[in-house]
Amino acid sequence: MANSKNILVATSPDDGDNLSVAGGIYRILVSGKQTNGGFAVIEMSVPAGGGPGPHAHAGFQESFYVIEGEVEVKTEETTFTATKGAFVNIPLGGMVHCFKNRSNNLAKLLCTVVPAGLEEMFLEIGKPVKAGEFIAPQPMDEETIKKFTAIAERHGQKLYPPDYLG
Repeated sequence: MANSKNILVATSPDDGDNLSVAGGIYRILVSGKQTNGGFAVIEMSVPAGGGPGPHAHAGFQESFYVIEGEVEVKTEETTFTATKGAFVNIPLGGMVHCFKNRSNNLAKLLCTVVPAGLEEMFLEIGKPVKAGEFIAPQPMDEETIKKFTAIAERHGQKLYPPDYLG
């Protein structure tokens, strides 16, 4: 997996960094290092009750395709239940959004970020895990919140309180 626009990037089912993030497993299928910063694709396995809190990223366009299960996507304007086969696009500009798996089943999403960079934040905040190894998210005490906020800001993210979107 070289860093060249003239090299095929192929990720087998066992390849990619598996990271525990927000209670789920995020597997980086292709990174910005492999696409010359153009985009990144992340497979997100989100257990029941999992998903990130409200956040925004003005410099990234983020889209989700629901492979299996369902997630509730919230913004300041709307709430949408994205089920298997649904597609959601978060445009450039910093729209505050979050998603949660409100079902009792695993949800699996294919997330594309343009340009790349969000995967670098996941590599920094996530804990490496084996495929299928879910671990509970770490408690969000004041010190952890400050640490995550600083990391997020370095990667073009703004975090909001958990109840920001109601």
